[in-house]
Amino acid sequence: MPDFTPPPPVHVPIVAAIDLQRHAASLLLYQAVLQSPIAQTFLNLLQLLATSEPDLSCLRAYGDWFHAQASEQLSWQEHLIGQLLTADNPFAQQAHRHQFAELAPSLVAAAQQDLRSLHQLYRCDGTQISQWVQAQANLLTAPIVWQPSSTTPLEPTLSLLRQQPIWAQLQISHDWGTLIEALAAHYHQFGSGVFASYRAFRWQDGQLVGIAYPDPIHLNELVGYEQQKATLLQNTEALLRGYPALHVLLYGSRGSGKSSLVKALLPAYGASGLRLVEVSKAALKDLPTIVDILRNVPQRFIIFVDDLSFEEDDDAYKALKVVLEGNLTARPPNVVVYATSNRRHLIREFFSDRPRPSEADEIHQWDTVQEKLSFSDRFGLTLTFEPVDQTTYLEIVQHLAQQAGLAIGPQALEFRALQWATRHNGRSGRTARQFVDFLCSETAISPTA
Repeated sequence: MPDFTPPPPVHVPIVAAIDLQRHAASLLLYQAVLQSPIAQTFLNLLQLLATSEPDLSCLRAYGDWFHAQASEQLSWQEHLIGQLLTADNPFAQQAHRHQFAELAPSLVAAAQQDLRSLHQLYRCDGTQISQWVQAQANLLTAPIVWQPSSTTPLEPTLSLLRQQPIWAQLQISHDWGTLIEALAAHYHQFGSGVFASYRAFRWQDGQLVGIAYPDPIHLNELVGYEQQKATLLQNTEALLRGYPALHVLLYGSRGSGKSSLVKALLPAYGASGLRLVEVSKAALKDLPTIVDILRNVPQRFIIFVDDLSFEEDDDAYKALKVVLEGNLTARPPNVVVYATSNRRHLIREFFSDRPRPSEADEIHQWDTVQEKLSFSDRFGLTLTFEPVDQTTYLEIVQHLAQQAGLAIGPQALEFRALQWATRHNGRSGRTARQFVDFLCSETAISPTA
């Protein structure tokens, strides 16, 4: 009989890798979850593990995957959950805007199938992959597995996501398909795509861009203007509860904390669904477009316009006027405008604007003047921030110094604070903050100063 040579045994990594490739290729809605660098290097590694020939290529591919995880400071499994919870696809978008019972059955079935496929990819952790690479490359020891440090600071978006119940549910679940309704509820509450990833945005180049590190100022850091603060909080809470909320103009002296007060609303109410959208004066013409994007989103939005004023021939105020007063399109109940300005009358007016007898003058020029002067009245609520007096200025300094833990006597603190105000920008909340920041740096550099 002729010699018979049996075929080489099929390694378990090959069979398993091919199966995982099938799951990745079968995705109907969640394909974008696998477009990140970590996912792409993972898929490339699976492709090489699925070959029948022992090869060092898989070892190099493993190094690429390890490098991608280390660059993001995330494990494969953490990354996959994060991508899933911030996905932007038809299922996530519809779940964001509608209740689960209202979703099309075929959409739900497709999402459920995708979840089960992604779960198979999730179950393949770094240790398993390392062992497969060891077997495929005939290594004596398995490659090092990437393990994030528990003390490494997380990116803000991921930190927020890990606090949500769905994160722990996905970690311990034996079947992600059973979590379809819980995932839809997550999208409905926290949003999909960019809305799930961020709480603060800016309008830039015709699109909403997330702000990963918004100003962390908190309400308890702001001293003075208690009545203005209480009124703004009341209006913001009305917005969050679905009651009619007013557009707000905060005007007054520079450095009085107008912008800081608006920014501090986000840490206070972000967990309750408040979102902040920063729009520059140059982009005001896009306001109707921005409002239409936000109209059907469950979260509540403050469009924040800082340092607002208009020149005489500036037409940008017309777009703002449409949003403030409305047109044939109904005003969305989840969007308000909060604007700050150093000017009570937002459109500059000159003495030459006043009507004078002249053939060249506009016949109804007073109507034009009144339109300019009344533009600020189109805000339903106007909050005035007058310059702080010396007593209030020192109260702000003492409050900030106490929060910073500065060990300096009250008399010395007041003396230096008044000197600082005289030599710098006068008495204001901004000046107080700059002074305390200077003291903190001085104390850190020279503790005996």
